[in-house]
Amino acid sequence: MAATLCGKLFSRPVWLPLTQSVRHGSKAVTRHRKPVHILKQKLLAVTQYIPPKPGPPVGSVAPRPERNVEESGLMRILKRDLEAVFKENKMIAVAQNNSSNSEDMLILRHRLNKHNISVKFFPNQVTRAFLSGSPYRNMEPLFTGPTVMLVSKEPKARQMLVSLRGSPQITLLGACIENALLSRQGILDYSKLPTMITTQGELVGSLTLMSSQTVSMLSRHPAHLSALLQQYVKQQSPEGEGGADQDPTQTEGAA
Repeated sequence: MAATLCGKLFSRPVWLPLTQSVRHGSKAVTRHRKPVHILKQKLLAVTQYIPPKPGPPVGSVAPRPERNVEESGLMRILKRDLEAVFKENKMIAVAQNNSSNSEDMLILRHRLNKHNISVKFFPNQVTRAFLSGSPYRNMEPLFTGPTVMLVSKEPKARQMLVSLRGSPQITLLGACIENALLSRQGILDYSKLPTMITTQGELVGSLTLMSSQTVSMLSRHPAHLSALLQQYVKQQSPEGEGGADQDPTQTEGAA
């Protein structure tokens, strides 16, 4: 009975769909927004742009009166000392002090003192206040940050550069040598120039050579003329007939 029933059921044709969907495995939906990390939230909150508040209209607020700050006694004394430094010294160099300790500065001072070069320290506030109303106002941009001044009564750029080679913490910025403002490259070029004594010796030697040449040229013609006259006198005299054939130039050479 059961076999007959199964034969009747499976004997009929079964309708199948034209397309079939094949599923290879179930996947969970993962496209959910993850919460922002707490550090990123803090960074975004700190870097968020805050537009400035509009200020009051022009003319609605009265300008603040300028305060005339009087100079202290210490500042006046330092300005007086700085003025004396600029008047008494022909070379004033400015260098940047890059965290040099007291021992390095003591060694540098010892090297510079051998060439009569002194090290001066002045606050930038005092230096700028002095330079703003002086002929040396072009040196004001050099005094930025920790600076030190190297001064000497005579221009000794070569000795200063040699002494600074052993102190890499001190960086040369510029200098005023004989009322001329020079950059670092200008100081290097100035140090290659010959000294004043050498230049004066070369000038005196060239002038002496020119004067000696001038004297020899001026004395040549009178000597030649006197030799010709002597030869002429000998030829006119009866005793000088034998030497009539003598060349006057030989006489001039003998003279």
